Amino acid sequence: MEQEEDWDRDLLLDPAWEKQQRKTFTAWCNSHLRKAGTQIENIEEDFRNGLKLMLLLEVISGERLPRPDKGKMRFHKIANVNKALDFIASKGVKLVSIGAEEIVDGNLKMTLGMIWTIILRFAIQDISVEETSAKEGLLLWCQRKTAPYRNVNVQNFHTSWKDGLALCALIHRHRPDLIDYAKLRKDDPIGNLNTAFEVAEKYLDIPKMLDAEDIVNTPKPDEKAVMTYVSCFYHAFAGAEQAETAANRICKVLAVNQENEKLMEEYEKLASELLEWIRRTVPWLENRTSEPSMSAMQRKLEDFREYRRLHKPPRVQEKCQLEINFNTLQTKLRLSHRPAFMPSEGKLVSDIANAWRGLEQAEKGYEDWLLAEIRRLQRLTHLAEKFRQKASLHETWTRGKEDMLSQRDYESASLQEVRALLRRHEAFESDLAAHQDRVEQIAAIAQELNELDYHDAASVNSRCQAICDQWDSLGTLTQKRRDALERMEKLLETIDQLQLEFARRAAPFNNWLDGAVEDLQDVWLVHSAEETQSLITAHDQFKATLPEADRERGAILGIQGEIQKICQTYGLRLTVTNPYISLTPQDITSKWEMVRKLVPSRDQTLQEELARQQANERLRRQFAAQANAIGPWIQGKVEEVGRLAVGLAGSLEEQMAGLRQQEQNIINYKSNVDRLEGDHQLLQESLVFDNKHTVYSMEHIRVGWEQLLTSIARTINEVENQVLTRDAKGLSQEQLNEFRASFNHFDRKRNGMMEPDDFRACLISMGYDLVGVPPGEAEFARIMTMVDPNAAGVVTFQAFIDFMTRETAETDTAEQVVASFKILAGDKNYITGEELRRELPPEQAEYCIRRMVAYTGPGAPSGALDYVAFSNALYGESDL
Repeated sequence: MEQEEDWDRDLLLDPAWEKQQRKTFTAWCNSHLRKAGTQIENIEEDFRNGLKLMLLLEVISGERLPRPDKGKMRFHKIANVNKALDFIASKGVKLVSIGAEEIVDGNLKMTLGMIWTIILRFAIQDISVEETSAKEGLLLWCQRKTAPYRNVNVQNFHTSWKDGLALCALIHRHRPDLIDYAKLRKDDPIGNLNTAFEVAEKYLDIPKMLDAEDIVNTPKPDEKAVMTYVSCFYHAFAGAEQAETAANRICKVLAVNQENEKLMEEYEKLASELLEWIRRTVPWLENRTSEPSMSAMQRKLEDFREYRRLHKPPRVQEKCQLEINFNTLQTKLRLSHRPAFMPSEGKLVSDIANAWRGLEQAEKGYEDWLLAEIRRLQRLTHLAEKFRQKASLHETWTRGKEDMLSQRDYESASLQEVRALLRRHEAFESDLAAHQDRVEQIAAIAQELNELDYHDAASVNSRCQAICDQWDSLGTLTQKRRDALERMEKLLETIDQLQLEFARRAAPFNNWLDGAVEDLQDVWLVHSAEETQSLITAHDQFKATLPEADRERGAILGIQGEIQKICQTYGLRLTVTNPYISLTPQDITSKWEMVRKLVPSRDQTLQEELARQQANERLRRQFAAQANAIGPWIQGKVEEVGRLAVGLAGSLEEQMAGLRQQEQNIINYKSNVDRLEGDHQLLQESLVFDNKHTVYSMEHIRVGWEQLLTSIARTINEVENQVLTRDAKGLSQEQLNEFRASFNHFDRKRNGMMEPDDFRACLISMGYDLVGVPPGEAEFARIMTMVDPNAAGVVTFQAFIDFMTRETAETDTAEQVVASFKILAGDKNYITGEELRRELPPEQAEYCIRRMVAYTGPGAPSGALDYVAFSNALYGESDL
C-alpha cells in the first residue's frame, strides 16, 4: 500500500506536533495493547526490542506473527523489528526509509512514522463512504454526521476541530443521551474539548489521546493526531452504521414483499369473485326448463340479452385484468428473484380459463334453445288454436247426432217416410264419411301437441278422446239405424227421388262450403314474404273455383224448386223439411253469403301479412349491411394487433403509443357494434331468426369483439412488462430492439414463441458455444431449464430477455438479507421483537414479528425469533 500522505520528517521536529503525536499515538497503541494485558510508557523506548511491536500487530490484525527471538542482544531486537516490518509490508504497505535499526536505536521520528503507517493501514484505510476511502472517506463521514449541527463546519483534520463542537456533535449524533449539545458554547473550546474527551473515555471506551490546551493553543493542530483520534469514533460507531445499512436493506426487501403480497391478495379476491359469478351463472345457463307461455319464454330471452349486454362484458374485462395482474405479479417476483406466485387451489389462471370455457359452453346453446323454444311455443299456439277451431266445428256438427240416430221414428212412419228416413240416413252417412278427415286432423293435431310437449296437453287429450269416443259411438249408432231402416225399406217402397237427389248433391256441396269457411278462417304461421305470397297464390286459386261452385249452388237450388213444382203439380203432402237431409236451401244460401264475405277479408289479412314480412326483410338487409362491414373490420384489427405484438416498431414507448391509439380506435368503434345490437334486438322482437344476406350472426360479432378487446389488452400488458423488465434490468432501447430483432428472426412461426432448435440457433448466432456433444448439450440443457422451467417446449420473448440479462443484474439475495438481520441481531443467530422495533420502522417491524417463527436453537431466550428461516422463505429457499 502506498501511503495516502507521506510523513514529513522535518515537521516532526516541531515540538508542538511532536508532543501531540507522541501522546496520541501512545494512547492509540495502549487502547489495543490493553486487550493483551500490557501497555507502553515511552513510545520510542518500549518498541525497541520489537516484542510489544509484534504484540500490537497481532492484536490489531487478529493474526499470528512468527515466533519472536527471546534474546536481548541487538541483533535479536533487529530480527524482531524486521518480523514486524515484514508483516506490515505483507499487508500491502510500502515502508519508505524506515529500517529496523532506526527503531531499535530509539529514533523518535522513525518510530512515530512507523506507528502512523500502522494507524493508516489498520484504522483508516478500510473506511469507505460512497466509494471514497481512507482520509477522504473519514472526512466525508464526519461531514455527513455533523451537517445538521449549528457552528460546525468540518473541512479538514486540524482547524475544524479546535473549538470542540465537531467532536461533541459526533457523539451527540450517535448517543444524544450523553451530551446536551444545546448548552454548548462556541466561545468555550477548552470546555467543549474536555467534555468530548471525558464522555468518549467513560462511555465509548475511547482513551484520551489529546490535550485540550495543546489543540486550542496551536495554530494548526497535528492532522495525524486528530485523524487518529477521530478514527476511533468511526470504529466505535461503525456497528450503528452497519445496523442502519442493514435496516435499510431489510426495509427495502420487506417493502417489495409486502407489495407482492398485496398483489397476491388482490388476485385471490378477484379470482374468487369471478369464479363465484361463473359458479352462479353456469346453472342458470344450463337450465333448459321450458316455460309454458310465450311471454315467459320471451322474458327469458330478454334476460339473456341483458346478461350479454350488461352482465357479461364487465366480467370479460375482469378476466382480462386478472390475467394482466397475474403476469405483472409474476414479472415482479421474477425480477426480485422471489419464487413464482402459486394461487390457491382452484384459482390458477388455467382454472379460471377452464371455468370460463365452461361458462361459454353453457352459454353457447342457451340462446339457440331459447329461440327453438319460442318457435315451438309459436307452433304450439298455432296448433292449439287450430285444434280448438276444428274441435269446435266438429262438436257443433255432432251436437244432437247421437239422439237423432237413437230415434225410433221409422216404426210409425209410412213407406215414403221410411224411404225418406233411409235416404236421409244415407246422406248422414255421406256427411259422416266426409267428417272422417276432420276427426283424423283433430287427432293428428292433438298428437303433434303432445309430441311438442304442449303445457295444456291434458285438456287437449281429454277433448280429443271425447271426440274420438263420440265418433266411434256415432259409427255404431249409424250402423244400427241403417240396419233398421233397411229392414223397414222392404215394406216401404215410395220415396221422393228429387228430394233424394237434392240431399245427395247438397250434402257434399254443404261440406265444401264448410271446408271453404274453415279454410278462409284458418290461421297461418309464415316467416318470409315468399311464404306469404304462396298463401296469396293459393287463395287466388280458390277464388278461381267460385264461379263453378256458384253454378253448382244454382243447380242444387234448382232441384229444390223442381221438388216444389212436382209436389204442387201432383198434390203431394210436402213436409216442412226435406226428409233426407236437414240442410235447407236457406242454409246453403247463408253459407254461400258467408264465403263471399270471408274472401275479401282474407285478401286484406294476407296483404297485411305480406307488408309485415316485407318490413322484416328490410330489417334483415339493414342488419346484414352493418354486420358485413363490422365483421371484416374486427378480423382485420385482430390481425393488425397480432402483427404489432411480434413486430419491431421503434421504442417501447412508441409501440405503447401505437397500441394505445389502436385501443382508442377500437373504443371509438364500439358505437357501431352497439347500433348492430339495436338492429339485432329489433329482429328478435319481430321474431325474425334467420338472415340469408350475411354470414355474420350477432354471436359471431360479439365473440370477435371480445377477442379483439382481449388481444389489445394482452398486447399492451406484454409491452408494459417489457418496459418493466427493461427498466428493472437497466436495458437500453437499442439493447431491447436488438433482443427483439434476434428473437423475431428465429421465431419462424411468428407466434411470439421459439422452439428449442430455433432458440439454440439464436444463441449460437449470438456467440454461445453450444455446438458438439457433452459440453454444448449440457450447457444448452442448463439454459433450457432457466428459460423453460415448466418444460412446455417453447421459449417466450419475456423468458428470452430474462435469460439475456439475468447474470448481470444486481438483486438482493437471501444470503444478503440474512447478513443484514445478523448485524441487527448483534451477531446472534436469533433476533428479538425489541431489536426489530428499535431498528426498523413500526409497520415493517410488526410485519417481521408476525411472520417470523420462534427460534429453537440452544440458549435462545423467550421470544427469540428465527430470522434465517424468514429470509429463506422470502426467496422460496429451504436453507442458505
